Order: sequence, then structure tokens, then C-alpha cells
Amino acid sequence: MTRTTYYTASTLDGFIADEHDSLDWLFVQHIDEDGPMSYGAFIETIGALAMGATTYEWVRAHLARTGEGWSYQQPTWVFTHRELPTIEGADVRFTAGDVRPVHAEMAAAADGRDLWVVGGGDLAGQFAEAGLLDEVCVQLAPVTLGAGRPVFPRRFDLRLTELARNGDFACARYDVVGPRT
Repeated sequence: MTRTTYYTASTLDGFIADEHDSLDWLFVQHIDEDGPMSYGAFIETIGALAMGATTYEWVRAHLARTGEGWSYQQPTWVFTHRELPTIEGADVRFTAGDVRPVHAEMAAAADGRDLWVVGGGDLAGQFAEAGLLDEVCVQLAPVTLGAGRPVFPRRFDLRLTELARNGDFACARYDVVGPRT
């Protein structure tokens, strides 16, 4: 059964990016690439990705700075209300509006594999509100920012299903229970 996961890293005070959309805080943290809840093991299960426009623009700028190429083999749907440039060699599909019909397209393209809501937190919240987000997997870094983009800006109940330490990170996996009333 295809599951939809919001897999992300967060600061201890609940931000995925600072107020300038920077992830510099993340890349100075130690993580074991083969450790618990690692990215490598996770990405092997993924058949399609959903990404918000701000995340896509950060990835595009990062690739331009580093000269790296697009690292995802899976088709990626970018949710945006504006025209964005493409990345050479990337299977990127721009979309706007309700996540429900796009989720169905993603599931078909994933061919039985899982779906990854890359970011941001608001997009993950839209999937959750539509009843389409199964789990949240977050790696908590030992750093605080005081402001920025929240990891999950919605009121939802979650149930802890797994907890591990990986390098500097406390890694937690939660099932999405439902909206908090």
C-alpha cells in the first residue's frame, strides 16, 4: 500500500528553515548516512515527490551554487501559483490548487512505492488536512533559530511509532492521527 510521508529535519524549536529560507543550520550537524531513519534507506522506498515552491527554489539555487545536478530519479510535483524555471534533467511537473487530484497522479506514477512530501510544512499540512498524509518523520537537530518556517503549521494529533538517535539528531516517526479539535 502506498504511504505518504513528510520526511524532514527540524531545529529543536520547530523550524525547517530560518526566516531567510536558509538551511545552513542543517549542514553543520553530524548524521550517520547509514544510521537509523537515514535518508538513503528512506529514498529507496519513494516513487514520487511533492515539493512546495519555496523548497524547489531553494534546491534550484543550491544546485546553481554547487554545480550539482538534480538528484531525484522520481517524478516531482511542485506546488506553485507562479511560473518557475525548470531544472535540466529533472522530471518536474508544476501544479497549483487542491492536493487531492495531484496525490492520485503521484500514487499512479509511484507504481506501488511511497510518496514523499519534501517540504514545506504548509504543503505537508495541506496533505494532512485532505486526509492524505500517513506519517511524519522528523530528524530533530540540536540547534534553535528563534524564527523561521515551522515544521508543521497545523493543529494535528500524531502518534509516536519509532524513536532513535542518529549522530546529533533525535529521529522520530509519527503516524498522523487527525486534526486536533
